[in-house]
Amino acid sequence: MEEHAKAVCRPYIDTLLEELRTRASEPVIRYQGTDLSGSLLRNAIYRYARALSALGIGRGAIVALHAPNRPDALVVRYAANLLGAATMFLPALASAERRATLLARINPTLLVVFPETAHLVHDAVDVRIVSVGYESAWVHLDRFANVQSDQPLESRAMPFELAVIVSSGGTTGVPKASRRSFAAYSSMVTATRDERRRQLINGPLAYLSQVLVDTTLMSGGTVVLEPEYNAPATLAAIESERITDLFLVEPQLFEMMDHPDVKRRNLTSLRTIAHVGGSAPAVLRQRAAERFGPVLAHMYGASEAGLVSVLPPVEYASSPAHLDSAGRIRSGVEVRLRCVDGTLAEKGQPGSIEVRSPAVAQGYRNQAKEGALKFKEGWCLTGDIGLIDDEGYLHVIGRESDVAEINQRIIGPVHIEDVLCRLPDVRYAVAFAASAADGEHAWNAVVEPWGGRHVDVSRCERALRMAFGELVADAVRLNEADFVPLTEQGKVDRGAVERMLFDEVDVGRRRVGLVCVAV
Repeated sequence: MEEHAKAVCRPYIDTLLEELRTRASEPVIRYQGTDLSGSLLRNAIYRYARALSALGIGRGAIVALHAPNRPDALVVRYAANLLGAATMFLPALASAERRATLLARINPTLLVVFPETAHLVHDAVDVRIVSVGYESAWVHLDRFANVQSDQPLESRAMPFELAVIVSSGGTTGVPKASRRSFAAYSSMVTATRDERRRQLINGPLAYLSQVLVDTTLMSGGTVVLEPEYNAPATLAAIESERITDLFLVEPQLFEMMDHPDVKRRNLTSLRTIAHVGGSAPAVLRQRAAERFGPVLAHMYGASEAGLVSVLPPVEYASSPAHLDSAGRIRSGVEVRLRCVDGTLAEKGQPGSIEVRSPAVAQGYRNQAKEGALKFKEGWCLTGDIGLIDDEGYLHVIGRESDVAEINQRIIGPVHIEDVLCRLPDVRYAVAFAASAADGEHAWNAVVEPWGGRHVDVSRCERALRMAFGELVADAVRLNEADFVPLTEQGKVDRGAVERMLFDEVDVGRRRVGLVCVAV
């Protein structure tokens, strides 16, 4: 029955083009103060599809894009998928070496670059390149597309063929790239109709943003594209564009909620601020709820697993006791927890989170060994530790490598962060596992003060001792920083934090480089 349902699944690109035809005269994307109608977007997709086809792109090909947040980047991806080719938005990794490694792993047929991303392409890249929107030595794909016909083309997308490759966060190294067929991706982006939705997209398209763009357009809503996230610009856009829906990774949410513009901007259009992708201490979530009102939603998922659970605004606002949870598991998603000894955990017992659903990726691109460890018989082994309470709420404690059992108590980064963030001089704190000798566990932690203040690190240490005891407190390498470094996705940059701690880098008021006392 399930296989039959997948076989008859309509590729998302067909549904999208039909929606754009229906909304021919209506705005579907707003970019830099200009509205793009359904017909403009649809016609551009057909023109680019013909241009890509003339360059040899079709079923079996892979089109990779170093793409900024702009409509023509979306158009190129849709055009390639219409031809039955697979696509990937590449993350803008800071390291040229990591970008080259990822590109070699993906091995695309064609690489598309834009003026904002041309600097990401190394001279020695061994791949065919085309450009969009600027003078270059490569084929100008946009000019070639402009002379093509905009008449409809028949879709060549096949349900079981490769459609979309999605980057993982890559916070600890070169990102992995999970792959999905047209059938799997289409099930991932199908949603109930919502014509009122005005979704702000200011995160990189390489991650969840592309899913939200497709979901919004296919369900009848409007996408508002912004080049990137920053707190005051995001708050201004919510007000001026009457944004209804927004998603942020946790460090961005916690920055925005503390920005002074929160008090002066009209945010009444908001229905949902979904936060994902990082550690979310209950005390900070409570502060966010007080600042923004009943619009917050916490989601748990991963690029490989899809969306797993949601704590919706109505429960977020009315159930403070659930603010340490990731909500209830979504319909159609199965979750099981596996203990260290390989047995399945009972309710209320922590274990490694395993997920099965139609949204689970079908493996990694050209990483068979890693894929075999991550995906087993349709289940995605997330690598996170969690538990399900008696009411069915999923609690995510942290990555397996970040979580330890000390004195018969499970301790994860979120527990350490919550204690630190309750101190009056700490605005924000992050913690994660440090490298420890002889199998012993230790954590790196950085505390960020409120503007113009210092953090009393000694008080932080005392608070950890009171909460967890000497063994845990002594296992935390703790220091102050003026800011917590983030990746281009907006997640905590664990490598940069470790460099701050180990390399004695001057991060503002205090030099860092403490000796760790492990358990």
